[in-house]
Amino acid sequence: MERAAQQGSRNSGHYVQGHVDATGEIVKKWREGESLWVKIKVPKNLITLIVKKGFIAIDGTSLTVCEVNAQESSFTFMLVQYTQTKIIVPHKEEGEKVNVELDVLGKYVAQSVAAINDRVDSLESKIDSALSKLETRITALEANDL
Repeated sequence: MERAAQQGSRNSGHYVQGHVDATGEIVKKWREGESLWVKIKVPKNLITLIVKKGFIAIDGTSLTVCEVNAQESSFTFMLVQYTQTKIIVPHKEEGEKVNVELDVLGKYVAQSVAAINDRVDSLESKIDSALSKLETRITALEANDL
């Protein structure tokens, strides 16, 4: 367990808050040399917040995402030998659940973009309505000129 960063200290790692966003399922584990690869399936509503080379916490351990498959709603990460000896994930079997904490910065960005998207949608609706009225008026004016 790492200690919390002190105010003013240098940060060279990932932000992990300890808040579980969801549970995922280990769907596959395989070895490549001394490395252990793990594939996790998560709820579909979360996969858009998981990015390749981004970070994610699995059972409280901050890890780097290797690949993301949006269609399968899954992602992979790789554990080096040293990490395998220090955390719980390597001891879990395929089919077991893990706690997933998404990158908090990504969640903030998604929330901000969602607010902007709502405003854009509202403006597009108003423009569509105004264009429709304008087209109706132009058609009526053209009919009067004939």
